[in-house]
Amino acid sequence: MLLLGIDEGTTGVKATLFDERLQPVREARRDKVNTHPRPGWVEQDGNEVLRAVVEAVAELLEAADDEVVACGLDHQGESVLAWDAETGAPLSPVVVWQDKRSQEVLDRMGAAEEEIRSLSGLPFDPYFSAAKLAWLLEHEEKVQRAREAGTLRMGTVDSFLCDRLGAGFATDNSTASRTQLHRLGTPGFDERLCELFGVPIDVLPEVRDTAGSLGTLRHQSWPLELPLCGQVVDQQAALAGAGCVVPGRVKATYGTGVFVLGHVGDQVPAPSGGLLPTVAWRIDGRMEYAIDGGVFAAGAMLEWMCRELGMTENPAALTELARAADDNGGARVLPGLAGVGAPWWKPEARAVIAGMHGGTTRAHVARAALEGIAWRVADVVEAMRETVEVSSLRVDGGLTNEPLLLQLQADTIGVRVDAAGADATVLGAAALGAVGAGVIPSLTEAAELLPIDRSVEPQQDDAWRTREHERWHAFVRAAVELPQA
Repeated sequence: MLLLGIDEGTTGVKATLFDERLQPVREARRDKVNTHPRPGWVEQDGNEVLRAVVEAVAELLEAADDEVVACGLDHQGESVLAWDAETGAPLSPVVVWQDKRSQEVLDRMGAAEEEIRSLSGLPFDPYFSAAKLAWLLEHEEKVQRAREAGTLRMGTVDSFLCDRLGAGFATDNSTASRTQLHRLGTPGFDERLCELFGVPIDVLPEVRDTAGSLGTLRHQSWPLELPLCGQVVDQQAALAGAGCVVPGRVKATYGTGVFVLGHVGDQVPAPSGGLLPTVAWRIDGRMEYAIDGGVFAAGAMLEWMCRELGMTENPAALTELARAADDNGGARVLPGLAGVGAPWWKPEARAVIAGMHGGTTRAHVARAALEGIAWRVADVVEAMRETVEVSSLRVDGGLTNEPLLLQLQADTIGVRVDAAGADATVLGAAALGAVGAGVIPSLTEAAELLPIDRSVEPQQDDAWRTREHERWHAFVRAAVELPQA
């Protein structure tokens, strides 16, 4: 008996087969291309995304030697596209969550900002889906013609994939809560928020539970059909995959960016400190919630430094170079390629590399980049402590294979950092699928199957942490023109 997790991420698609105890059996990956046609724009090709999913799954199914009893799908969050209901053909590119083009929509909606914040619980930022959808409706002629013809569909990438692969035009509540078209505490999309953004509610997908009998995925190249039993946004998948299924547990996933989520139970949260309230998942009609803070560039910053500055061949070599330096030599790196997210929400911010002098080496700058990622996560954790007691941080993602980053993270937040061996995102998708199929009775019991394999304790004391965090804040204030604390 096998479980399948599909992680449709920002830079690639990973599909993994697990056994009934959530141990990985086999995985396949397909990379995707992000294009940047204008400054601040980030796009993907919807057909390429679909092809990457189909091919990764096909590779696994061809080699599967047992029955696949459940499938879980997670996806890249706030990214959206439009497509034709009759042909399935994309009518727009995928506008990726990092994309800033919809700032122009928000700029003219200032009079509605307070109402939108109040209803959605989310800040006024182009990160979220609603303004992206509004922009596509205004600027893409194919979208406008399909709307007039009554064949327009719009939504996040999961709803496109499910529609094209036979599981229905639908998304789940965790995803809806990331769009800014959802009112927390209620299911589905909110008519008033859709009205404010000018997004017709009838072109949006059905919103259903995160786990359960959600339909069947099929493709002509697959040898069998897949029962879809879990559908969730990526960071909530990682929350489940990290075992953060009870109030008080906090995780950070290190990928293109870093996203910190803390489980808070079944009551709608009202977080302070610039953090976001969000739906964790809805199972059997019961909603659970989390608070969220995002660092929008982490792995993306390291990749850019390698690709555009030529510092090393790849990010793995860059992190190895960072270990050659005992300190940053005065260098600082603010990983702001896609603006600065929580807790300040400055979409206009840019990445900054500063503090160089004649003695600065590549190793100093590489170490400063890792320190910048760690301090940005510490900024989010500091804000999260206003709502949740953070006694440890569960981490996952490719960057957590770097021991220096884990040590820096433990030092900057002052608590133990626990890392698991598996990719928590694809694991969480499979776990939700297993719960939806009844293979595992509950997420609590799924979490018991997910042991920690590495723990790192802080080596610095509170006095060091307070002093160095203030120095970091002074740098960020200067780089982003933040108000004085």
